[in-house]
Amino acid sequence: MRKMLGLVLLCGLLVLTLAFYACGSKQGEKKLEVFSWWTAGGEAEGLEAMRKIFINQNPDVEFINATVAGGAGSNAQAVLATRMQGGSPPDTFQVHAGLELIGSWVVAGAMEPLNFLFEENDWMSVYPQGVIEIISQDHKIYSVPVNIHRSNVLWYNKAIFNKFGLDPPETLDDFFTVAEVLADEGITPLALGDNGIWAATHLFENILLGALGPEKYKGLWTGKVKWDSADVKAALKTFVKVLGYVNTDHAALSWDGAAQYVIDGKCAMTVMGDWAHGYFKAKGLKPGVDYGWMPSPGTIGAFNMLSDSFGLPKNAPHRKIAIKWLTVCGSKAGQDAFNPIKGSIPARTDADRNLYDAYLLSAMNDFSSDTIVPSCAHGAAAAQSWVTKIHDVMSIFVAEKDVEKAAREFQAAASRFANK
Repeated sequence: MRKMLGLVLLCGLLVLTLAFYACGSKQGEKKLEVFSWWTAGGEAEGLEAMRKIFINQNPDVEFINATVAGGAGSNAQAVLATRMQGGSPPDTFQVHAGLELIGSWVVAGAMEPLNFLFEENDWMSVYPQGVIEIISQDHKIYSVPVNIHRSNVLWYNKAIFNKFGLDPPETLDDFFTVAEVLADEGITPLALGDNGIWAATHLFENILLGALGPEKYKGLWTGKVKWDSADVKAALKTFVKVLGYVNTDHAALSWDGAAQYVIDGKCAMTVMGDWAHGYFKAKGLKPGVDYGWMPSPGTIGAFNMLSDSFGLPKNAPHRKIAIKWLTVCGSKAGQDAFNPIKGSIPARTDADRNLYDAYLLSAMNDFSSDTIVPSCAHGAAAAQSWVTKIHDVMSIFVAEKDVEKAAREFQAAASRFANK
């Protein structure tokens, strides 16, 4: 009887041991899957710079660079949603800091809070309080920002502007004056690549910011300012007018394709986030020599921000290794390696300014003094469900150009989703 009992206990222990190893086998593997959409010039090289730091610290880890190209992340977000909902998360994934993460995966209970990481590394003292607030829900921090991007930048081909004696437009009225001169000379004034509709939303949010100013713009996301107001309708009409000066093939072009048009001289300007700066540099152009920049027309004194960050899914297959990656992302060394290449500024306040070029130094200075507003197109101002609806309305508006209809539908979405 004792032998039989002993055999039963031994078998039970064996089953438990096998179960333990079956459940923990992935955690025991020396692998890390980093999921992102960084495939274009500048961003891919920036990710590689951080990967090298991580591998130098963890040479026995197999680094799996799981990138999904296209759509400024929209394609990757669709793949990520399938994986998260299917119970197969990556170890960590890139996400826009703010409501894109909080309004989707945090409220779904799918993410681990990261306060412990910030406390262990003393990051609370080097991340601005405003950034901490954006990445937090109920005093819990849910991602590690690696950068700050600026959405409201107008980039221009300096050779074209010099040839015709033009100054970059400071206001929307200036833009149309410059655009007329360029059009008369046979040059398409503004490059747009909205085969992913986010790029049209990106352009429109900056026209909104220029037309309404920072406070009214921020009010759109809280319900204090109505989307069917006279001010928003005027901005929609301005947007229609701007579309009259863009390349006719914009719907077939990506954002980086539009940036390439500026490089090639096919177009004189483009309004895009400062990841375009990384793209230009990756193509061998010199900032301030081959291309110039300024806040998008009408937005001087405002900084339309977004941030790339990484979070930690619950049930990450290689959690301990993922935490090591997040530690690199939040470190001074990691951010100083990543951002000069990516074309962004660090989310930390203690960057080595000697590593940054003229544009990035100007962005650092503006970030410290301008009125900060959140980007809609890039997940800081609104939850993904609301942004998706805005993109849907924008797709129809770009085709139909019906101002009244768009204003009604924007307001209907705001009534449902506004961050009250």
